Amino acid sequence: MCIFTSKKRLFFYALLAAFILAMTGSMAFAAAPDFHIGVATLTVSQAEDTYRAAEHLISLYGNASEGGMIRHVTMPDSFMSEMETTITQIVGLSDDPKVKVIVVDDAIPGTTEAFRRVKEKRPDIICLAGEPQEDPGVIGAVADLAIFADNVARGYLIIHTAKELGAQKFVHISFPRHMGYELLARRRAIMEQTCKDLGMEFIFETAPDPTSDVGIPGAQQFILEQVPNWIDKYGKETAFFATNDAQTEPLLVQVAKYGALFVEPDLPSPLMGYPGAFGIDLKNESGNFPAILKKVEEAVATAGGSGRMGTWAYSYGWSTTCALAEYGKNIVEGNAKLGDTKDLWAAYDKFTPGASWNGSAYKDTNTGATLRNVVLVYQDTYIFGRGYMGVTNLEVPQKYLDIK
Repeated sequence: MCIFTSKKRLFFYALLAAFILAMTGSMAFAAAPDFHIGVATLTVSQAEDTYRAAEHLISLYGNASEGGMIRHVTMPDSFMSEMETTITQIVGLSDDPKVKVIVVDDAIPGTTEAFRRVKEKRPDIICLAGEPQEDPGVIGAVADLAIFADNVARGYLIIHTAKELGAQKFVHISFPRHMGYELLARRRAIMEQTCKDLGMEFIFETAPDPTSDVGIPGAQQFILEQVPNWIDKYGKETAFFATNDAQTEPLLVQVAKYGALFVEPDLPSPLMGYPGAFGIDLKNESGNFPAILKKVEEAVATAGGSGRMGTWAYSYGWSTTCALAEYGKNIVEGNAKLGDTKDLWAAYDKFTPGASWNGSAYKDTNTGATLRNVVLVYQDTYIFGRGYMGVTNLEVPQKYLDIK
């Protein structure tokens, strides 16, 4: 039995009180940031990568509802028919007087109007958009910064990488709706010209639109049935590319099975198509992209795709959501400058160690105007079993950037 004297007891209580005070004081300090960052993403069912990015940010900086920095809201799955709900969710973040930054990724239709209302109400808030689904000139009119995947530079770089992998032909799979989008149509045109210049055959194949009557199952079944025929027709040294995410998984299944080539998905990530195509369980690796990449690489090698299939090492959506929040945080804290791409790359680097990024401001080919607050980005391509291809160090010839 431990017997405390009166003095010992007082000394013990004094130490305990000091310890509690120190702990609660430090907790209060850590739990009371000077400002909040609002993050709006889709749900797990629509865009898991961006949702997981918000979770990661909360793990780093705490939930605003519990005294931390990040205030996360989700936007509706049926966002095309519930645009007003999207707007309400985003604008609602500005009701918090401590919110100084709002990040929306994916910046689905309605984001532009939401940012306009936020700016009317709180012009001090920095509005940042990831992968907008509205035209660059539209979102660029209200956002402080909008990030798109650089489908202009990638039109050249994907073909260049395919050539390095030994591809003699390149099959671009899409449908009219996607070819009606400016950046996707420009990318196709750049791919076709690059193939011509590098001595490769460019082939366009039409697949069903998953939003049509056949739905996603029908569109996927078409890919499963047709890809073996295409590989038989065009040969194994053919690289395949699909503009639709839902069609990526069946495409990967057949490319691996029949020995063709695949450089990277339309929206690159080791989570895009690969886990479903190869039955990879990533529960224990959730959010840990080096571990995810390693496990996917092992599965691809087992399937015979080593040196012939690739992606980006870190999810584009996850990386961009995290980077934009970090960039906004650094700006508010005075450690970064809005519009400085070096500060933007530093924010990306924090979350993607080992990978490199590049990009440039968006230039409207019709008007010739450059939108400095609209930035097109891309990450180095990673080929399983081979490693990074160094595409971020390549200079894309100006002739390709000028193709409309």
